[in-house]
Amino acid sequence: MIGIISAMHDELAELLLVLKDKETFILGNREYYTGTLKQKQVVIVFSKWGKVAAALTTTQLISTFQPTEIIFTGVAGAINPNLNIGDIVYGTSLVQHDMDASPLFPTLEIPLLGKTYFKTILNTKLFDSVNYFQQNYFTFIQKKEAITFKITAPKITKGIIASGDEFISTDQSFQKIKKNIPNLQCVEMEGAAVAQVCDEYKIPFQIIRIISDKANDSAPVDFPAFTKKIASKYAKGILENYCS
Repeated sequence: MIGIISAMHDELAELLLVLKDKETFILGNREYYTGTLKQKQVVIVFSKWGKVAAALTTTQLISTFQPTEIIFTGVAGAINPNLNIGDIVYGTSLVQHDMDASPLFPTLEIPLLGKTYFKTILNTKLFDSVNYFQQNYFTFIQKKEAITFKITAPKITKGIIASGDEFISTDQSFQKIKKNIPNLQCVEMEGAAVAQVCDEYKIPFQIIRIISDKANDSAPVDFPAFTKKIASKYAKGILENYCS
């Protein structure tokens, strides 16, 4: 069984519409949806925002449904200046940008684990599904909706994703994170927590993030509209292909 997590219901809404034989389980104030997606058995859940919520959801998912792998999908803010709204980041490793137990431990290192970065499993099939989606973009996303968000030719980037309990919207926060984590692609609020839980339970983990904004004060976007009209269709297009 494949576990699929997003922070918000709208990020999964399109995927839930095509889930067959759906059953709902309410655990820990979360709704877990099991069923068949193409050829695979899956469990889908939205975690709510933040690292604690994401870790709670992931731990419950693993202990109850025993997935063979977990995939996180959703939106993120760009740190790499070459990333634009609509671009896809395929995460290779994750780090908590707000973890600082210095001087007892190095800045960003998770205390007692001796780790700063949690690597993903780099599944060729998932990356191929991302590529297929990108190459056939306008069969999944209506051009008029893409134009609304100034998306013309979205690209794929592999790299580091950082998580923290802060919505990055100021240049001061942007510059601090960029300085502390070289080669960072984007920031969000859940992925590194999920990666840590998966690492400790030895569950393969992958993550796909869609750029919804620049993580500073320079590029405002209608965040709820982007999540509902654009990001949810990324999840459906990519993960349906992956589960075929």
